[in-house]
Amino acid sequence: MDAGHALSDLTAHQLPGHLRPTRRERRRAETRQRLLMAALRLFRQRGFAATTVEQITEAADLGKGTFFNYFPSKEHILGALAEVQRGKIMAALEAVNRGRDVSGVLYRLYHELRQRPAQSQRLARSLLLAILSNHQVRRLVAHNLEQGRALLRQIFELGQQRNQVRRDCDAVELARLFQQSFLGTVLVWTLGPATPLRQSLDASFRVFWAGIAADALPSNGEKGAAGRKP
Repeated sequence: MDAGHALSDLTAHQLPGHLRPTRRERRRAETRQRLLMAALRLFRQRGFAATTVEQITEAADLGKGTFFNYFPSKEHILGALAEVQRGKIMAALEAVNRGRDVSGVLYRLYHELRQRPAQSQRLARSLLLAILSNHQVRRLVAHNLEQGRALLRQIFELGQQRNQVRRDCDAVELARLFQQSFLGTVLVWTLGPATPLRQSLDASFRVFWAGIAADALPSNGEKGAAGRKP
């Protein structure tokens, strides 16, 4: 579910009238989505650096000037992708607020986060290279990662309150570890032979959850490895 649609699983006609997007808003959202999807296809084929704004608008069947009505620069495409990812985390937080089990929500989130940036190893490598080599992209992505951690922190705090997540670990650190576990798994996957990413994510999540689940707390009450300071 994209950032623009992640706040609710209701369809547009089910929303109250004052919350329904206008026709103009729907068209703008659709055009922005076309540009984003066209850009991702080209990044996968050509790489981020070799893709031009003109190529993106041609692939989206739009005029070149249209691009700048939605994105200040090519780099902001990746900022928009990061916003989409943050929207998925926001939807996960809402699911937990509605009473959903934290482990199940986090497991689904793990796999939802891979859907766009990790469509293929080639696309994931292109995006990672852009983040590491372009200061503007790195700053945009880092900002969204920070905001994503703030949302994840709330999920872990709710899990701790419900005795689903161990309480001897700081929720902020758990949020950081969640991001590191996911991103690290994707990075290693991009470097190896072509294998299903889902399998790697399943294995990583099992290890991550085994370490933070409430029943992972040592019986003697001492802090486990995740709660010790270096």
